[in-house]
Amino acid sequence: MEIKPINAIIYNQDKVDMEAVIAPPYDVIGSEYQKELYERSPYNFVRLILSNEEDRYKSAKRDFDAWLKDGILKETEKPCILYIVQNYVTENGRQVSRRGFIARNKIETFESGKVLPHEFTMGGPKADRLNLMSEVQANLSQVFMVYEDKEQTIDKVVGEKVMQTKPLIDTTDDKGVQNLVWIIDDEADIELIQKNMEDKILLIADGHHRYETAMNYSKINTNPEAQYVMSYFTNLSDDNLIIFPTHRIITKWVEPYVLLESVKKYYDIEEIIFNSENKKEAKVEFLARIEEENQKQITTGLYMKNVNKFFILKLKPEALDEVDAPDVLKKLDLTVLHQLIITKELGYTKEEQMGQIGIKYLKQEAEAFEAIDMGTAEASFIMAYPKMQDIREISGAGYKMPQKSTYFYPKLLSGVVINPLWQR
Repeated sequence: MEIKPINAIIYNQDKVDMEAVIAPPYDVIGSEYQKELYERSPYNFVRLILSNEEDRYKSAKRDFDAWLKDGILKETEKPCILYIVQNYVTENGRQVSRRGFIARNKIETFESGKVLPHEFTMGGPKADRLNLMSEVQANLSQVFMVYEDKEQTIDKVVGEKVMQTKPLIDTTDDKGVQNLVWIIDDEADIELIQKNMEDKILLIADGHHRYETAMNYSKINTNPEAQYVMSYFTNLSDDNLIIFPTHRIITKWVEPYVLLESVKKYYDIEEIIFNSENKKEAKVEFLARIEEENQKQITTGLYMKNVNKFFILKLKPEALDEVDAPDVLKKLDLTVLHQLIITKELGYTKEEQMGQIGIKYLKQEAEAFEAIDMGTAEASFIMAYPKMQDIREISGAGYKMPQKSTYFYPKLLSGVVINPLWQR
């Protein structure tokens, strides 16, 4: 893959506090959170990526130009690559330190086999992002790319070196994730990164809409800079790259033991009984058992309203015969769950599943349990952690994952760097 440094535009920290101006990606910002970010600072990045004004594209362009003129944003002295370390603690108490870098990569078609998607995209978000990109003429956020290097050369050689110096940015986001950012502008370091990435195939982990938007933009803008897109790259060989599941929450009424009888057609069931005193410990055991059994066979958890039991669902081998999908997709717990239970037994249409009508997709385990405890849902299917190997095999075979399959956490901050799509 052809990699280039960025002609970077960054916040001028002599004039702004980074914690006041950073924002998460636009697609996780709801209306209340948008308002909160607006109130934090007149220079918060949300004003560029998700303006609340009537013509949000022209508003973003106006603010972008004004911030550059007033020195709120500034250009780096030289083209650079940014090295990022994100430190956080999982819900289970594990300390994680994910590493990666931000650079530009040549835009390649999916047919080239150099960039692999793993999820489906929708037209609305792509049109929205294309309008914004065309107006501002810049990449405001990164595509999240994964590559494989078992030697971990970039992290061990360049990363370890820059981490001995003071970071450009040290800020903690609203999720409690510490984000450390260094600038790499040494030509030898940049060349090492470029050479290491030459033979790499990229998998889009997150930001499919942004990548396809960049593809579309590159076709209507022949400027050489528009033939590249700003991306974040992290190594799937690093144990600190964790993919979180997205849980399926049934909000349409269903009688719990009727659901259980339907489930028994396809899954062997193990029960964990709990009471108010030992529920916390039972939940820990429940989650651990899901992961333990999922290493042997497809396993999913089930928690239902007004039932003081956790259910571990272990797929019967013969149940796969009833799944209509290519073999590589039959490895996925979501493929099986959606076909056999959500569609066949519960009767959800494809449109209901896509539109989340009577069903929700939640990323946080705590929210999936809370929906049952608060009585706002009937059943929560707790999914096991996705396996990177499965995603890679599915993408490599030309298939895509089911809707809302993966959650690469933590999200990347918006506002760390801007990639202008004009020549410096």
